[in-house]
Amino acid sequence: MRNNFCKAPLWECNDDLARVALGERPADLVIRHACLVSVTTHEILPDADIAISRGRIAYLGIEGHTAEHCIGPETRVIDATGLYAAPGLMDSHIHVESAMVGVAEYARAVVPHGTTGIFCDPHEVANVRGMPGVRAMFEDARRTPLKAMMTPPSCVPAVTGVEDTGAAVTARDIEDAMGWDNVVALGEMMNFPGILAHEDNALGEVRVTLAAGRVVTGHFPSPDRDRALAAYVASGVSSCHESGSFDEVLAKLRMGMHVQLRQGSAWLNLPGYLPQLVAAGVDTRLCLLCTDDCHPETLVSDGHMDRVLRTAVELGLDPVTALQMCTINCAEYFGLAHDMGSVTPGKCADIVLLDSLRDFRAQAVIIDGELVAQDGRALFDVPPYEWPDWMTHTMDLGLAPTAETFRVPVPGRPNGAARVRAMGIEPGDTLTRDVVVEVPVRDESLLASPADDILKVAVFDRHHGEAGTHSFGFVTGFGIHGALAQTVSHDAHNLLVMGDNDEDMALAAQTLVECGGGEVAVADGKVLALVELPVCGLMSTERVETAAEKVAAARRAWTQMGCKMPSPFMTMGVMSLACVPELRLTNRGYVNCLTFEMEDLLVE
Repeated sequence: MRNNFCKAPLWECNDDLARVALGERPADLVIRHACLVSVTTHEILPDADIAISRGRIAYLGIEGHTAEHCIGPETRVIDATGLYAAPGLMDSHIHVESAMVGVAEYARAVVPHGTTGIFCDPHEVANVRGMPGVRAMFEDARRTPLKAMMTPPSCVPAVTGVEDTGAAVTARDIEDAMGWDNVVALGEMMNFPGILAHEDNALGEVRVTLAAGRVVTGHFPSPDRDRALAAYVASGVSSCHESGSFDEVLAKLRMGMHVQLRQGSAWLNLPGYLPQLVAAGVDTRLCLLCTDDCHPETLVSDGHMDRVLRTAVELGLDPVTALQMCTINCAEYFGLAHDMGSVTPGKCADIVLLDSLRDFRAQAVIIDGELVAQDGRALFDVPPYEWPDWMTHTMDLGLAPTAETFRVPVPGRPNGAARVRAMGIEPGDTLTRDVVVEVPVRDESLLASPADDILKVAVFDRHHGEAGTHSFGFVTGFGIHGALAQTVSHDAHNLLVMGDNDEDMALAAQTLVECGGGEVAVADGKVLALVELPVCGLMSTERVETAAEKVAAARRAWTQMGCKMPSPFMTMGVMSLACVPELRLTNRGYVNCLTFEMEDLLVE
């Protein structure tokens, strides 16, 4: 596989590395007296030296040997006494857009926490602006040392025929993308119903990926662990991050899948299965760690993969095993282990010096032999990215929202009550329940019932102007007074509005139309918090720290409005995610995500 992520390919510098290892040439950098975390042997090797030249590791001084023979007059030496040297951390599945900033700002946030590589699926941007938007996003990525390896989005739209997106991705697009120099795999194949139904485009995307020698990452939340799972794996999909229980994890491992164990800002899955995985003693070579989605507030305040490692160890996972899951296991799955994933001769010098194997605080981060972060601070900076206008003007609602827009008519219904279908939200999970609730009817219109924690929801197509459609539904579990709106609504990223009264819902919608998208909280006719995301309605043009402050203010507004769940913004954002059970609302209406058929709002 072609790899343009390293400072120099091994074939170009192999003789230089050999000469440094033999002491015939001095190294550029030598790290001395570290405790080396050997992810290849599951050992911790004390008092190790690491010699680096041309961005790659030339020599390891272990078992009493030193790298003194690699040190010349110009060699930089780092004394790592008391520190652990581990391979740079990798996130095996991430949507950068969830951090609400571009990749360059994302790099400023995560590299100081020890992250040196990410495998990112930009399907949020692709749903708004297609593959040209993806290209624009990764031009930004090239400006930083972070190795942003792309897995082009496979499912735009996520499920065909149930929602309207701003763009579409075809097998022909994927075939073209497989020739890009930053592509290493196919993004998560969420359209598992399409695979099982032998849909041409879904299978075509898998075929062209496999033909290019890349792996196909997956998304299989179905409870079927028999024929459907076997068929999904047999089609060529080889990983999955959508596991909600130990039984699901084990079933996928037994089928030969790589299982991405997830701990993001809202999807806190590790506690649900990791202790059982540890107790079972199952071989973890096929286990990877990932975040999937992380808010900027999480990245700035708690960290990235270091945070995931801390959680994993707290849940009983051996720390070296945990490190394997976000280094060598990850590199091997994506076919990059010849360049990354371990601190061994010939590999890229992507190294993190950690204070301990419990806190995983990065004291220094090295990428391709360059010191890029120290003591929690990035040593690189990038100016604001100049986004093209077509990436910052994406709100085309086709109407001016008013309170009347949010009226849900039920002609011929007298005042009283009606039974309606609603989405039951589970805090900290992507799954919803399909529930039937009773709501008030007044003047032939359905109302929210805040006393019963039943809110009204509306989804507006924001991509097609006057030709767009919108729909209504209800949700339980948020417990808020007022209204919330956001354009981060997976995966079509249409305008999603939720509230207990039409006036506040209208103000929330109007606010986002005016600022180009984002997140807003409204109560009693006042805007309590606003996060402007003008880039595709998904990303800020400000510093990640500023975005984090605004997200924190929005979180406080949610609490002020009565919500108690973790990361409610992200939970709200998946109410339109039509590929995860059970019930979702898109601009076309309710979708049963088990049968993938449309459902009526009213229940007779």
